[in-house]
Amino acid sequence: MSLIQQLDEDLKAAMRSGDTLKRDTVRLLRGALKNAEIESREPLTDEAVLRVLAKEAKQRRDSIEEYKKGNRQDLVDREQAELEIIASYLPEAMSAEDLRQIVRESITAVGAQGPSDIGKVMKEALARVKGRADGSAVNAVVREMLSGLAG
Repeated sequence: MSLIQQLDEDLKAAMRSGDTLKRDTVRLLRGALKNAEIESREPLTDEAVLRVLAKEAKQRRDSIEEYKKGNRQDLVDREQAELEIIASYLPEAMSAEDLRQIVRESITAVGAQGPSDIGKVMKEALARVKGRADGSAVNAVVREMLSGLAG
């Protein structure tokens, strides 16, 4: 079953059970997917669906940070609940050690010599993690490992 079909089934189940949070969140996701499909002018592949879901999850994480700064716990709780629903459709996050291994392989693959090669390493590493790790986490590991090469 594709992710879009899974979202459709979950929407129906949420409507039947009266789970308004899940219903509303899945509707938002389906809207975002529809917009992405219209933008690309072709049906979305599973990989494209994952990219849209990852983008939605990142938006929730960013919102949570902003709401925390504004002392709006009610909105933090709502965004956190939506994030948990969205995360259930994403592949399991990569462990820190797996991420470090991929970054090590990426550094070797592009022949990086130091911090000036961050862009090359990031491009390679992000292609390898394919949505299983947040870009900012990848960036932090890349910067740490490349600064170790410079010294």
